[in-house]
Amino acid sequence: MTIASARHILVDTEEECIALKTRIDGGEDFGDVARSHSNCPSKAQGGDLGQFGPGMMVKEFDEVVFKADVNTLQGPVKTQFGYHLLEVTSRD
Repeated sequence: MTIASARHILVDTEEECIALKTRIDGGEDFGDVARSHSNCPSKAQGGDLGQFGPGMMVKEFDEVVFKADVNTLQGPVKTQFGYHLLEVTSRD
């Protein structure tokens, strides 16, 4: 089974998600942005979700995490929880 590690930032609107992506692309630290803006409890770890396998996250999240290039910023990804920026940190 494939195992991935990822970190994410969860916000309420697509506009906020795009604005935060622009800041990270401009050089701001992903973890710092997650700690100050994410709605997910993972913000305490800079958005780190740890390791998980297929099916452990919502479908829209899985589709990105198990296909996107490692260490590239992805999003906005819309789920039932809101809008995510995500970065796959490893995948085996």
